Amino acid sequence: NQELTNIHRMKKITQITTVTLLALIMASCGNSSKEGNAAINDKKAELEKLKASKAKTDEEILKLQEELNKLDPNAANSSKVKLVGVSAVTSSDFKHYIDLQGKVDAENISYISPRGGPGQVKAIYVVQGQAVRKGQLLLKLDDAIARQSVVAAKQQLEGIKTQMAFAKNIYERQKNLWEKGIGTEVQLITAKTNAEGLQDQLNSASEQVKVAVEQMNTSNVYSDVDGIADIVAVRVGETFTGMTATGPQIKIVNTRNLKVVTNVPENYISRMKRGSTVEILIPDLGKKLPSVISLISQSIDPSLRGFIAEAKIPYDPALKPNQTAIMKILDYSAPNAVVIPVNTVQSDETSKYVYVLEKSGNGKTIARKKQVNVGEVYGEFVEIKTGLSGGEQLITEGYQNLYEGQLISTEQN
Repeated sequence: NQELTNIHRMKKITQITTVTLLALIMASCGNSSKEGNAAINDKKAELEKLKASKAKTDEEILKLQEELNKLDPNAANSSKVKLVGVSAVTSSDFKHYIDLQGKVDAENISYISPRGGPGQVKAIYVVQGQAVRKGQLLLKLDDAIARQSVVAAKQQLEGIKTQMAFAKNIYERQKNLWEKGIGTEVQLITAKTNAEGLQDQLNSASEQVKVAVEQMNTSNVYSDVDGIADIVAVRVGETFTGMTATGPQIKIVNTRNLKVVTNVPENYISRMKRGSTVEILIPDLGKKLPSVISLISQSIDPSLRGFIAEAKIPYDPALKPNQTAIMKILDYSAPNAVVIPVNTVQSDETSKYVYVLEKSGNGKTIARKKQVNVGEVYGEFVEIKTGLSGGEQLITEGYQNLYEGQLISTEQN
């Protein structure tokens, strides 16, 4: 019994020990993970601190170097000469454009439709890409019922003509008898009324014939403009409605009068007007066309938040409707402005500045810091309002990390 008791006691101790070891292992893993994350965060914080310290140190070095150059010209002479590139600052006409993508469109585009309503196509007289004239027959629709209506209207007209001739003859006879004192006035009036009533019927029947003929003619579909058959999407036996869910069945485009259409964001609404100068670029053809704004829509599209602007362009057989075009709208210009590359302009806490090449009193070539006020920016160039007057030697290469009074050279030693 004592041995059994000892065995049970040993098993219990073993179980407790196993559970304790597992708990210690899990705690160790958790602590290891936490310690690992903490180490990463500490390294990141230390790196950011060093970066901030370096930036501050660089700034202090630059500031002390500039102060030392002012107090001790020999210090500047002994510093390292930096190689730079320069170009003369000149005056030129500066222009700022609003660059927008648009498309070529035609002034006259006709979507052909049947005048008398949808009908079955019996014959097609045009193919896609064919040049057509205004009034040219394009399609023949089924006109069987319309022709029957014409025949019936003409038959009715002929019947009324026969009755009219008979009534008119009776009236003339009755009138002759009345003049000879034969017959009654009532007979004369009755004959006259019959003739006049049939005349009215004859006039009405004639109009009915015209209507029936016109109705039959609506089965002929004609072009209402000169142009090119851009779309012919119908076949013999199909129903011609003019427009389907997939688009027009016949589209005629007159490319003699072309324009470029674009959507202008509403924030530019005060910067352009009708007559504004425009340059049209056709990237696919490498063409540049001068023009002016010919139309500005009077409302803002609520979904696109913009308005439509159009500019007419001259006829060119190489231009096609829906072709991509770039519309460059001139919204600012300054004659004889000081213009420099925009990448040479740098900024500090208080202003914008550039570096120019200057000769010091001791004949050394140094970098001189010039504060500038900038105007409009377009492409790679910026307009300088004040700070440069023209004629300066602007440092355009190697201007990074320069400081006031630093020795520079434009020639490789």
